[in-house]
Amino acid sequence: MQLETLELTYHGKVAVIHLNRPPMNPLNTRLFQEMYQMLEELEQNDDVGAIVLTGKGERAFVAGADIGEMKDLDYNGMTKMNQLSRKAFHKAESIGKPVIAAINGLALGGGCELALCCDFRICSDNAKIAMPEINLAIIPGGGGTQRLQRLIGQAKAKELLYFGDMISAQDALACGLVNKVVPLDNLLDAALEWGNKLAEKPMVAMRMMKTAVQAGADMDLENGLTLEAACFGNTFATADRLEGMTAFFEKRKPQYAGR
Repeated sequence: MQLETLELTYHGKVAVIHLNRPPMNPLNTRLFQEMYQMLEELEQNDDVGAIVLTGKGERAFVAGADIGEMKDLDYNGMTKMNQLSRKAFHKAESIGKPVIAAINGLALGGGCELALCCDFRICSDNAKIAMPEINLAIIPGGGGTQRLQRLIGQAKAKELLYFGDMISAQDALACGLVNKVVPLDNLLDAALEWGNKLAEKPMVAMRMMKTAVQAGADMDLENGLTLEAACFGNTFATADRLEGMTAFFEKRKPQYAGR
């Protein structure tokens, strides 16, 4: 697929996906299709150890869904678009590699929902985040009502969802919505620093870690512990596990092979 809405660059073992519909980078059907396909390809690329998602330009990560596309859709059309967004967002959330959202500027509605699918969120100090759907007489359709409360708790999530007001980067940090706030000029460097550290971790163990955390979050404790035990056992079948333990005893840096 020829890219129209995304731009892909590589920085060592970190792939950077730029949402390329400036200045506001709204989400549309084409972007969802391209994102899913790109993430599928990056998941199979053993040279990529981590992924960064960011917006093109300095004004917005994603300032919501493309209202111009949505406003004329009927129920069937909107259902189809929602299915595409769910498929792309699920891929971003479930891909077996760490994903970092580098939030530059506005992350509104679908932009916030996309960031919620990522493992980490680093935002610029000028960022503004909101779930403003209620002000358009709709509700979030990309996972906002579910992922937000799981991340920051139901009371704070209801405040953001019911009022639809924007919050600052510092307020987002305080409530646990983002992991870190940095100056805009340092945003990509900060995301790449984390990405490069994560990309150096043993690949299979990282995938098992993410599976245990992500899938376990929706299980009761006993089933979560069973899942963790299975993932733990899987790591012992890897060459990297032996290398990691050998390097520990030999007091040297491990050389992981990704298997």
